[in-house]
Amino acid sequence: MTENSQAQPAANPELPTQYAPAEVEGKLYERWVERGYFEADEKSGKPPYTIVIPPPNVTGSLHLGHAFEHTIIDALTRRKRMQGYETLWQPGMDHAGIATQNVVERELAKEGKSRHDLGREAFVERVWQWKEESGGQISGQMRRLGDGVAWSRERFTMDDGLSAAVQTIFKRLFDDGLIYRAERIINWCPRCLTAISDIEVEYQDDDGELVSIKYGDGDETLVVATTRAETMLGDTAVAVHPDDERYAHLVGRRIKLPLTDRTIPVVADTHVDPEFGTGAVKVTPAHDPNDFEIGRRHDLPNVTVMDERAVITTPGPFQGLDRYEARSAIVAALRAEGRIVAEKRPYVHSVGHCSRCKTTVEPRLSLQWWVKVETLAKEAGDAVRDGRVTIHPKEMESRYFAWIDNLNDWNISRQLWWGHRIPVWHGPNGETVCVGPNDEPPTGEGWHQDTDVLDTWFSSGLWPFSTLGWPEQTPSLEKFYPNSVLVTGYDILFFWVARMMMFGLYAMDGTPPFHTIALHGMVRDEHGKKMSKTFGNVVNPLDWMDKYGADAVRFTLARGANPGVDVPIGEDWVQGSRNFANKVWNATRFAMMNGATVEGPLPDAERMSATDRWILSRLNETVAQVDALYEDYQFAKLSDALFHFAWDEVFDWYVELSKTTFFAGGEQAGVSGRVLGEVLDVTLRLLHPIVPFVTETLWTTLTGKESVVVADWPADSGFRDPAAEREIEHLQQVVTEVRRFRADQGLQSGQKVPGRLDLSATPLAAHEAAIRQVLRLQAAGEGFHATATLPVAGATVELDLSGTIDVEAERKRLTKDRDAAEKEKQQAVAKLGNEAFLAKAPDNVVDKIRGRLSKAEADIERITAQLTALPES
Repeated sequence: MTENSQAQPAANPELPTQYAPAEVEGKLYERWVERGYFEADEKSGKPPYTIVIPPPNVTGSLHLGHAFEHTIIDALTRRKRMQGYETLWQPGMDHAGIATQNVVERELAKEGKSRHDLGREAFVERVWQWKEESGGQISGQMRRLGDGVAWSRERFTMDDGLSAAVQTIFKRLFDDGLIYRAERIINWCPRCLTAISDIEVEYQDDDGELVSIKYGDGDETLVVATTRAETMLGDTAVAVHPDDERYAHLVGRRIKLPLTDRTIPVVADTHVDPEFGTGAVKVTPAHDPNDFEIGRRHDLPNVTVMDERAVITTPGPFQGLDRYEARSAIVAALRAEGRIVAEKRPYVHSVGHCSRCKTTVEPRLSLQWWVKVETLAKEAGDAVRDGRVTIHPKEMESRYFAWIDNLNDWNISRQLWWGHRIPVWHGPNGETVCVGPNDEPPTGEGWHQDTDVLDTWFSSGLWPFSTLGWPEQTPSLEKFYPNSVLVTGYDILFFWVARMMMFGLYAMDGTPPFHTIALHGMVRDEHGKKMSKTFGNVVNPLDWMDKYGADAVRFTLARGANPGVDVPIGEDWVQGSRNFANKVWNATRFAMMNGATVEGPLPDAERMSATDRWILSRLNETVAQVDALYEDYQFAKLSDALFHFAWDEVFDWYVELSKTTFFAGGEQAGVSGRVLGEVLDVTLRLLHPIVPFVTETLWTTLTGKESVVVADWPADSGFRDPAAEREIEHLQQVVTEVRRFRADQGLQSGQKVPGRLDLSATPLAAHEAAIRQVLRLQAAGEGFHATATLPVAGATVELDLSGTIDVEAERKRLTKDRDAAEKEKQQAVAKLGNEAFLAKAPDNVVDKIRGRLSKAEADIERITAQLTALPES
């Protein structure tokens, strides 16, 4: 533990009787920002600690996933700031190409316009206007949560500095031959009219149809099954497995493609599974990624049969139909020719949908820009393998390697108007010139800039260093790169993390963008179900913050944060966290009103009671435990440790045990008051990173100092007192057993009962007054009649329960409960004694019955003891 930095006059211990989060949170946050606590100085001599925010979409608002992730990051940075690090939590937002363009296009549609009515330049100006007026509401919501970000450094992936970074790295990659243009199969959204990345495709089970179609005639007949009959117009082969003897005679021959005047070859390819279906598959290279690869291996032509809106373009009776109309018409035509062998409707299968507009995605052959990732991905894999980057939890490494070691070239172009435009100019004679941020683009007749924009992940992949001023060698870049840790969800390990790793290593001469990747899970509802608008279980964290306070939401999320594991959360848990915040408030307020102080040095151990030494020993153990758990990113465990230490050990035990000392006054009361002040001081600082608002109010009132945000993080002083810990554990055992007996007799927790204590066989004689206080035991005066005698842990406790309970009613209740337990025991014994039953019953059923028997026997023993302890009626 650290000493308070400087002795100060006693603070005014007056606090409101109740904690009202809404009245303090906003004011406290603005005070922190105004005082510059969250800003970072690259000129300071302090060691750096850097975390970048996973940039939320400019179209977004704070959801529970954000609140969860931000709570973890804020706790890490607040602790490091208190530990003396120059701490930078870098804020900013992502321009979110498709999402933002869709929002603005919907606004235009309300005016009866499309982006084409405005033209590209005017449309982009309109998006910027929307961004300034309506975008970024999440910033205000982050303030509500208490995010300690460096607001003066806030960045946007489309601002001038980051745009220059995008152009710079594009040109470097282009000049190094790592960016190229080629036709490949991509995910295409016919509504958004752009290629989309894998992460922007959501898969769900849809009702479709599976039709089996006869290709060829006579001896040259094959049957193929498909869910997308409309693509058969683009078939350029049928494929079978090379070892499938059923079709060996057809390999190399050509068969008739139904509904067309074309013939197509039968090819042998190991991609085909001979055990699936008929063992023959149609090959449509322009409309299926697997078929495209088969086509490349067998030099098949690519026949495109749909345009960008998924409308059939093949001349003939189906031209002009959209894909679904064409599907029905083609199946009907095949049926008329007798070529439908089988039909299955509905046929439930997984179908990809655009995450933005929910339109079914179409695999499409398209001319796109690509990053050649082979060498970049190898570097990103090696950085983890050689220990330069640590993935936490370690078991997530295998998922990372499975992805990064098998990464395909990355499609980086999008057919949008909002985003970083590809910095390539095309000339009248096929020339291609890539232009950097300081280059002049070529001019003259026939020269034009590429119309595509870059995938949003391209610019966000530069985030750890572009936000620090790269490509300029700025003081911020020198101080704060590489980042200390990246905190993000395992769901974007492949998409965002992998790209940052590749770009960081490439741009920064082999230095990875961060030392540690700390992966967390997804927030789910209290039943473990994914939160979704479809399920109706999405929670707005602002509603919970309004109702229970930001600290309650933060503490609930932190208590569920096991590394890499999904987090179930329900409102009851937030209410429980609110109760914890209230407990901290009320107990601290009581303690401060009854002598808790931080004035002066901590008394010598010789002047302290065993209770004082016990709580200081437990305090230091908790500091050490919390520190170790922080370093292992075990937020659930450290939050739980703080909860039980604060609530159970400090407030329920130490404060209660010390009441008699405080009420008695004198020197010992002063010693315990200083100990309690120290315990509160350290406990509030330990809690602060997770519950910043209530701890700020209480700590500044207790200490009279400026702010807990810039206070020292507690250090383990090394003080331990095993003897005192054993002594108080002994005391707790006595108290707990008597409390259990009182509860079994139906006594209220605050109900006073006459009692006699015999502690002569224990080391607890000095604690008699405290034990009486916590057990609500009155003195055994005249007329005392011991109706219950409890031998507990070497002590003897006699209680006079006459007049406190209805003995006869209690005896009837307990007898009824014992009879029920006896019946349960008899049933279990009968089943376990039945050999025929044991021979047939599954092991888990037998184990369950054994458990019921064990519980019944324990209940009988417990209830019998309660009946024996009852006074005579």
